[in-house]
Order: sequence, then C-alpha cells, then structure tokens
Amino acid sequence: MIDGQSFKQVGQVTQGGIVCVADHASNYVPDDVLLGVSAELLDLHIAIDIGVSGVAEQMAQQHGIPAHLAQVSRLVVDLHREEDHPGVVPMESDGHLVPGNAGADINSRLNKFYRPYHSALEQWLDAATPKLILSLHSFTPKLATSDEDRPWDVALLYNEDDRAARHAIRLFSDLGLRVGDNEPYSGRQLNATMNRHAEAHGRYYCAIEVRQDLIGTAADQARWATMIADVARRVALTLD
Repeated sequence: MIDGQSFKQVGQVTQGGIVCVADHASNYVPDDVLLGVSAELLDLHIAIDIGVSGVAEQMAQQHGIPAHLAQVSRLVVDLHREEDHPGVVPMESDGHLVPGNAGADINSRLNKFYRPYHSALEQWLDAATPKLILSLHSFTPKLATSDEDRPWDVALLYNEDDRAARHAIRLFSDLGLRVGDNEPYSGRQLNATMNRHAEAHGRYYCAIEVRQDLIGTAADQARWATMIADVARRVALTLD
C-alpha cells in the first residue's frame, strides 16, 4: 500500500467531469494479515479484479478520467460490500477457503482499511461533483465452482438507477461487443459502492464489468481504456 493507505488516487479531478472507482484493483495483503492461502491464489480473480488497475490508470493518465483505486485485496476486506454484509471479510471465494479469516477481528479490518477507503472516496466525490462515475470491475470467463460460461465481453450493472447504464449498453453494443445487462450477476443484489456513493446522492453512474481475459495485457488495457473513455464521454453528453 502507498503510505499505509487502503486507496490511491490517480489523475487530476476536473469538477463536473468523469471519474473512475475500482474497489478490487489490488491483491496486496499486509504482512500482519495472515489469510492462510497460497501465494498463487493471490493472482486469481478471488483476490483481485484482473486488469482493472491497468485500465483505470490508462484512463487517468491518457484520457483525463481520474481514478480512486483500492490498494488492498478483497480477501482482506471486500470494499464492495456493505459493512454488515456476511462476506465483507470472506471465509471462502469460488471454492477456495480463506482459513485465516475465520475468527478475524472484522471491526479492526473495517477501521484500518474499509472506512478510510470509503471516507476518502466520499470526500473525493463531494469535491469533484462528477457528471458520471465509472465503477470498474472485471469478471472471470468461468467460475471454478460452475460449468456455466460467461460469454459477455462487457456488462453494465445497476440497482434502481439505470439511466446511464442504458446508454452505455447501447453504445457498447454498437461497437459489436456482447454486452450483459445486469450480468454475470445483478446489481440489484451487489451494488454496494454505487448504492452508497452514487444512487444515495442521485449521481449518474455506470458499473462496468469487463471479462478479465480481454484486459490481461498492457496493450489490451490501453485499448479498453480508450473504448471505455469514449463510451463514457458519449454517455455523459446524453445526461441532463
């Protein structure tokens, strides 16, 4: 982590512009958090949204869309869950047990990582007054615990407010992509960060999921950063 923070912010905020939030951008596990999982698992989707950090940093550096990025693994604390969600400190993920989290001091993890992350995000968004928030995630083509393929290239998730998502679905579809509508899971069940920081304040947002095998290289991340930035700007132009 940078200076012990559970987040970092990249790029220059322009008031009324577009910003990006990535809750699962890191697989970092502090030395004093003993998860009891092998190092290899920390490179998988259970620990990090693969490719997201690269896409977000490209958007910040090349396309003027600043980013608020997590700097701690979702296996330490899941920043994209409510504080009282049973999986905020996960006991297992996609068939892999996380034995070190059994009996963990959840409130300590919330105080050290979760609450500073969301407090900083709240202040950042209040200062930015963004026209559009991009919540950026990636998903695996197939879960280890399922035989079902996840064929979408990109997907838009939302809970009650689909105003921006509807435009983005159309624009990504126009690019010839296979676009999921509240897939591979529904934003009506899992939308914690945007529920808190967007819907609760009436802010427009697009919760974007990109299939991780499409953003695994630096070149792919640059390409998707350009594509997402273009779609986001076109969405923003349609909003009141």
